[in-house]
Amino acid sequence: MEDSVLSILLSIGIHLRPNRMSRLLSAALFVSLAAGSAFAQSAVGGVGDPFKDTSMFKVPPGAKVAIIEWEDLECPACAHAFPIVHAAVAHYKIPLIRRDFQIPGHIWSHDASITARYLEDKVSPATAEDYRRQVFASQYQIASKDDLHNFTTKFFQSHNLQMPFRVDPTGQFEKEVTADRDLGNKMGLQHTPTIIVVTPKSWVQVVDVSQLYSVIDAALAQTASASSAKAPVKKTAVAHKKS
Repeated sequence: MEDSVLSILLSIGIHLRPNRMSRLLSAALFVSLAAGSAFAQSAVGGVGDPFKDTSMFKVPPGAKVAIIEWEDLECPACAHAFPIVHAAVAHYKIPLIRRDFQIPGHIWSHDASITARYLEDKVSPATAEDYRRQVFASQYQIASKDDLHNFTTKFFQSHNLQMPFRVDPTGQFEKEVTADRDLGNKMGLQHTPTIIVVTPKSWVQVVDVSQLYSVIDAALAQTASASSAKAPVKKTAVAHKKS
C-alpha cells in the first residue's frame, strides 16, 4: 500500500501543488506512513533514524503543519538542504523550528551558532537568517575559528553593524545552543540535517530533502481530510403540512 501510493504521489512532481485527486493520494500516503500510533515513526527518501524520544516533534500552537530541522553550520549536507527547506517554508507559509546541533569534531560551528543567535535577538531574524545562509555558502573558506571570526567581521561590516567586543557576555546564547544540543541527544539524533515534517497527530522524517514538497503536500492533505471529517453535519429543517 505505502509503496504504491508513494510511487503515484512522487510521479506528480515535488514542486506541483496537488489537485483534488492528488491531495487524496497525499493524504493516503501520510496516513499510511503514520499508521500504527498517534506518533508513529516513518520516513520518506531513505531509512529513518531510530529516535529514542519524539516528544519534541510538535507543531507550534495554531499551526497545522510545521518543519523541525536540526542543523550544523559546518555541515555540507545542511548547506545543501538550507535553500530547499527555506523555499518550502516560504512557499507553504508554514513554521520552521530550527535547532542547532554541532557534530563532534566540527571546530567552529558552535561559535557560528552563537553569533546567529545574537543577530536574531539583537538585530533581526532576517539578518540572522542571512548570516546562516552566507556561512553555509562560505563553508569552503572557513577552516578555523580565526577564519570564522574574519568572515563574521566582514559580515557585520557589509551590513553596517557594529561588531560587539563579546557576542555573548551573559552566556544567554551559549545556553540556547547547548539546550538544543541536549534536546538532540535526548532525541537520539544521528546526523545533520535531520528534517521532520510534523502535524498535530503525525510526523514523517524527510531523509531525502528532494522529497520535502511531496511530504508537506501529504501532511496538508492529511490535516485537511481530518478537518473535513470533524466538520459538523448541517441539519435541514423539514416543513410539515397540516392535514
